[in-house]
This record gives sequence, structure tokens and C-alpha cells, in this order.
Amino acid sequence: MLNFKTNRIVLYVSAFFVVALVLFAVLRDNADQITLRGATEILDNHTVKEVIVTKEYVYLKTDNDFYKIASSQVTPKMFFDYKVEVKSDSNIVIYLLIGVLFLGLGTLILRWWQKQDKNFQEGGGLFTNRSTSTPSTDSSAPVEAIKSDVTFSDIGGISDVKIELEEIIDFMKNPKRYKSFGARMPRGVLLVGPPGVGKTMIAKAVAHEAGVPFYYQSGASFVQIYVGMGAKRVHELFSAAKKNSPSIIFIDEIDAVGKTRDGQRNDEREATLNQLLTEMDGFEGSSGVIVIAATNKIEVLDSALLRAGRFDRRIFVELPTKRERESILSKYLKNIPHELDASAVANMTVGFNGASLAALVNEAALLSLRQNDFHVTIEHFHQVKDKVMFGKKKLQMLNDEQKMFRITYQAGKAVTATYFDLPFEKLMLSNEKLTPSTGEPLIKHELESRVKMLLAGIVACGIRYGEHANSSKGDLDEAKELVKSMTNEYGMGSTIISGAKEEEIIMSRLYSECKLFLESMQDAIQKVEKVLYERESITKNEVKEYLNEI
Repeated sequence: MLNFKTNRIVLYVSAFFVVALVLFAVLRDNADQITLRGATEILDNHTVKEVIVTKEYVYLKTDNDFYKIASSQVTPKMFFDYKVEVKSDSNIVIYLLIGVLFLGLGTLILRWWQKQDKNFQEGGGLFTNRSTSTPSTDSSAPVEAIKSDVTFSDIGGISDVKIELEEIIDFMKNPKRYKSFGARMPRGVLLVGPPGVGKTMIAKAVAHEAGVPFYYQSGASFVQIYVGMGAKRVHELFSAAKKNSPSIIFIDEIDAVGKTRDGQRNDEREATLNQLLTEMDGFEGSSGVIVIAATNKIEVLDSALLRAGRFDRRIFVELPTKRERESILSKYLKNIPHELDASAVANMTVGFNGASLAALVNEAALLSLRQNDFHVTIEHFHQVKDKVMFGKKKLQMLNDEQKMFRITYQAGKAVTATYFDLPFEKLMLSNEKLTPSTGEPLIKHELESRVKMLLAGIVACGIRYGEHANSSKGDLDEAKELVKSMTNEYGMGSTIISGAKEEEIIMSRLYSECKLFLESMQDAIQKVEKVLYERESITKNEVKEYLNEI
């Protein structure tokens, strides 16, 4: 269909040019120009058979020749003995005819181009075959390797992960060593962990250390709206990697394309997944290509992806521990002028991932610059911590009564969190959140302490004013969810399997215990309230001092 349309256009263009050339050859002015003396001699000899007069020239036609002379050089009486024929200028006629021809040609080409452009906009490409529903794939970008400049020394706190991956690196550098021993490397390595822990950086570091090409694709890039496009991209990716082996393919967020197939549909995503499975099965032992994929939802992946022979090795990348946070922070602080101990910042960043730590250091440095300080201090980190954790919120405009409620609410939470040694460094009046929830294993009494802290603001306001504000909704919702998990998931009720009634009993008990506790801490609460009223912030160490005075 494409060749037919192209040939037809070429035929039309050629025909127009042939017609134009013929007209030009036929109608062009081919007369020989003569002088007045020459014209007079021809007329006197009576050899002229025809006289043609135009605006610019007078043409004299004999039996064998054709002459012309400018009209301004002759007079009408010279042609009294001849029949004179008056015509328009042949040059004008030629120009008009050629102009009409090219105008028609241009119109035809324009109409054809508009038709093809419409086809392109409708999803077909420039030269679309309308007889098929498969879209053109000429516009797909070629698969190219990325040069990685990330090293393991740039990543802090992943010592256990490094050990797992050093074997992969050694295999890619010395494959003969493993082949001679009869061993083969995993075809696929699956990095599992929450967002922001550095899974992509780890894969780039492996490629850099091994010195091999690195092919990066996100799982979402394979999910196309056109049938067959995703599978085609998978094939192109693996073909490029094999041609440049040894190499590493990294598929980020593989769960976007690798979700469990339910057997009820056969859509583009499942076709793409099938192609991915086929490509991984097609690996030869000597292909030199290793697939590294990352996900934070391993539970949704199709079982076929996780079976032996595909992603043989799984590496879990967890949130960094305190020591690992210190290592990460030390790297980020290396080029920043500071006066602080990385361990102090690590203590206040429980639950932070690597990306959050990088953002925290950067925000602290920016704050230091805005305040025209020469060094970054721990105070800068205190001021930007909530911004990194929860985002920058617009400060609420509180009247005097609302501000007092907020002060009492936050004072109750600060005293409770300090007494039960919950992890926080500084409390801000402008932020309801105090400590981040973590996925670390917690004992029952630790969970109950957190619930008491979440209820402490409501309890403190109830003791002082007999009511509380609606800003307590976030804390109350978290407390309810935590108690529900304790009874339904953790088996921490009066029995292993508990119901809604048990949730109510536990919540009422913790509320009562919190109330008794805060009633005994009124002196400390009032001191904390005074600091919050004056400064709108207080540190954990300051609250400790007030508790020690009781």
C-alpha cells in the first residue's frame, strides 16, 4: 500500500513536468530577431507569408524562417500589402499555462500531504497502512546503554548487600573461573525494599564496578497502549544487551509489568510479561547478561517471575539502621561545612531512607545559607526535619484561644513521649506529628506507649479545658489503627484472636492510664507550655530536665 501511494505521486509529478516541457517547447518564442533594415528587405522581396502582431513584437513568417522585430521599430503602413493577425504575447500565455500547471501540482501535493498528516495524527505514522490496526513503530527510540559513574563507595550503609553483589561483579569480570568450576550465575537478581533505599544506585554501582554496559528501563515504560509495543520493547532491550554482552539490564519498578496474571484477560501488560519471561528463559549460560530488577511490592509479582531460572536471587534492601544512617550522612556531609556529629543526626532520623537523608542534609545546608551562617549545625537539622518528613505546611492562623489549645495539646504529647522515651529530638508547635511510625519489631508495651502519646494531646486538653480541637483527628486515627493491628494482627489482646470489642477495651484502658499519668505531670506540662508559648518549639532534652525536677 505504501509503495502504491508513493509511485502514484511520483507518476503525477512526472506527468506534470512532461506536459510543462512540451508546452514550453511548443509555445516558446523561437523566432530570430532581426533589425529594421532586415525586416524591410524581407517585406520588399515579398517573401513574407504571414504577419503576426503582438504587444511587444511583430513576427514575420516566411516559407523557411521565422523572424521578429520589436513593435516600437515598425509602423502599420509597412504591412499594408499583407494580412495582419493580432495575437496576445505568447510568452504570457506560456507563463500562464505553466503557472496553472504548477498550481495544480501544488494543490495535489498539498491535499496528499494533509491526508498523510491526518493518518499520522490518528496514530499510524507518516505512511500508514489503513488496512491494519497495528500502529507504526518507526518512532520508537533505540535502546542505548547508560554509562554509570556510581560506585559502591558513593553508597553508605549497604555492607550486607555489597557482599551479595560482589559475587555478581566477580563473575562478570572472571566468567571462566565459574565456568571451569561448573557453576553459573543467577540469571536475575531481584532487589526488594521500600522506596528511597537506593535500589537503582546499587544496580548502577554493580555495572560500574563490573565495567559493563548498563541498560535501564522502568517497568512502566513497557506498558504501552498499543498491542505488541511493550513486548517489542522488551525484545529490543534484551537484543541490545546480548549484542553488547557482558552487560546488565536493570528494570525498575518491575511490579508495573510483572503483576500476577489472573487468567481473566489477555491485555497488553500480560503480553509484555510473557515476552519478558520468554526472554529470560532464552538466556544461554554464556550470554553474559544479568537482569537486575527492583520492586517494593514483591507480593504482587507473578510466581513465574520468581521461580528458579529467572530471578534466582533476592536481595532485601531495608531502611538503614542507626550505624548505616551515620555512614550515609557522613558521605553527604563530606563537602558541606558543618559543626555537628553525624551520630546526633542519625539519632533523630529514625525511619528515614537514603533519599530522605540526602534531602535532609540539602535542606539544612540551604537553610544555613539563607540565614547567612558559616556552618551547618544541629539546629538547622531540627528546623528542617519536619519539612522533609511531612512536607512544608502553611502555618495556620490561630487566635489566642486556639493557640492555647495547641500549646496544651503539644505539651501533653511532648511530656508523654519523653517519659516513655519515644524517638524525637524537637517538637514544633506548628506540626501535629511528633515521631514517625516505623516498621521495626516493637514489643506490646512499646506499641501501647505510642498509643498513649497519640492520645496525650486529647487527654491534656480534656484535663485543662474539658474539650479538644478537631486537629487531633490525625493522631486519633493513627491510634485507632494501631490498636486494631494489635488485636487483629499481632495477637496482643486478651486472647490471640480478638474482635472489635477488644479494641474498645484496649483503647479505653490506654486512655485512662494516659489520663492518670498526665494528671500527675501537671507541673512539667505547665513548664513545657511556657516554653512553647515563648519559642513555639522545645527539645527532648529540655523536657527531660523538667521531668527530672518532679
